[in-house]
Amino acid sequence: MLKPFRLIFICLLLIFMNQLYGQTINLKVVGENESKTAIIDSVGYKKDFNNYTTLETELYSLKKKLTRLGYLDTTIENISKQNDTLFNAELFLGKKINRIRINYDSDFNVELLNFIEHTKGEICFELNISQLENALNELNSKIAEQGDPFSTLQLVNISKLNSDLISGDLKIVTNQKRQIDKIIVKGYEKFPKSYIKRFLKLRAGKSFNLNSIKEKVQLLEDLRFASQIKDPEVLFTQDSTTLYLYVEKTRTNNFDGFLGFGTNENTNKIEFDGYLDLRLINNLNFGETLNLFYKSDEIDQQTFKVDADLPYLFGSPVGLQIGLNIFRKDSTFLNANQYAKVNYQINAQHRIGAGITSTNSTNLLENDTATLNDYTSSYYTLNYNYTKSQFYDPLFPINFQFDLSTGFGDRKNDVGNQKQSVFNIDTYKIFNLNPKNSIYTRLNGAVLTSNDYLDNELFRFGGINSIRGFEENSLVANLYGVINTEYRYRLSNSIYVHSVIDAAYFENQLTDSKEKLFGFGFGLGLLTNSGLFRLNYSSGKTENRQFKLSDSKVHVSLTATF
Repeated sequence: MLKPFRLIFICLLLIFMNQLYGQTINLKVVGENESKTAIIDSVGYKKDFNNYTTLETELYSLKKKLTRLGYLDTTIENISKQNDTLFNAELFLGKKINRIRINYDSDFNVELLNFIEHTKGEICFELNISQLENALNELNSKIAEQGDPFSTLQLVNISKLNSDLISGDLKIVTNQKRQIDKIIVKGYEKFPKSYIKRFLKLRAGKSFNLNSIKEKVQLLEDLRFASQIKDPEVLFTQDSTTLYLYVEKTRTNNFDGFLGFGTNENTNKIEFDGYLDLRLINNLNFGETLNLFYKSDEIDQQTFKVDADLPYLFGSPVGLQIGLNIFRKDSTFLNANQYAKVNYQINAQHRIGAGITSTNSTNLLENDTATLNDYTSSYYTLNYNYTKSQFYDPLFPINFQFDLSTGFGDRKNDVGNQKQSVFNIDTYKIFNLNPKNSIYTRLNGAVLTSNDYLDNELFRFGGINSIRGFEENSLVANLYGVINTEYRYRLSNSIYVHSVIDAAYFENQLTDSKEKLFGFGFGLGLLTNSGLFRLNYSSGKTENRQFKLSDSKVHVSLTATF
């Protein structure tokens, strides 16, 4: 008979204990007067707690906050229990100290004070006491950057000078200064050592500075063939410092090709054209680049290009770029251009170069004419290149590129020597309006300056990589400029559509012609497992000619990365 009553008693006891331990306690803090209480309330503190221990911890945290604000005399006078759920705490704040004077000895590097706000004295400096903690942290960080990551700052001999000013002596506890003794790459052990030394500017023997190291390692984002896996780590031993970089090799080789077709306005037949563009990057683990390009178009023109870019030769900041370019215009002429250029990589984005280029042109017709003749030319060239990447975006990996080059030389043929100069510019920029919308703009142009011209030395442009809606290399000029624009809308992370609005202007002094050209159309891009697939439909017109759908061009290309 007693068992039911015992069970009920146990249940009631459990309910009572649960309420007792689940009950929260409250805190109210007051100062020595109403104004000090208002200051405490403005600083703020937690008021609800599960137990007394956390309440007491909050009180000491509040005391520390007030001390940092200048109430150095803050003390906890009394903690009293008002009832089962409320505790009152009485704090004495005293008078606020606004300034602190910090004395230093003759060994202190006074240039470090340039990084903090202060008032300088003869062998001391003053600052607002509310800024004291941040100032000391900043000074300690700068000392650590000088190669002493374990240094600490202390204020000793603190005393009150007057009611508004205290003073203290700055004591710097230093350890053995550190320098990088060894750099080890994990993940991609064959990462080019020249890129560590020249591109990242990290080398053994330099003072250890972790913040600077992290900034430099971020430059890996500007490399196509490598990326950072995680932040660098450091192993400190008693007599050495080892830096570990975590890098992985990325796929960077790519093959690009397209198939184009359109209707020949003379024969009214469909004609096809195409090209291949092969780029091999860092296959030998030296950061080298090898390009191979071949194009054959619908007006019986063939282009063959091959070049190699070898950066940081023998670990130096100097690189070498060499190349060969062969262009054949049906049975009219053949141009063979060779060039060599020495490049200096200023930093991850800027590069300058100087070199020499020579061209040998052969007239394939039986007879020479006034505008078509065998010739040889040579130029001394200067070049500047700027590249800003965004490799996190596989659709548009380059955000901004600027390439400017000029050359000075002469042309030799049967008639004699002719002084010439050439100027080229190719730049483009992507304006990211938001994650889905962007605007692409490109400017490409060239000028050849000479007293007279030959047809086989003039520039040839037009087509998918120039002004769209025109046949490949069908436009001939000694001066031209092309503006390409696209409004791009990203349907997803792998699909985008875009408009095509192009304009061009060119001059040909041989034919005494000046003309404005326009190209309009649309296109789409699709990122697949095989690569980036692109399709463009565009139609071109001259200033005095209307659009003809029969002149429209459809270009299909696929850039595969492997």
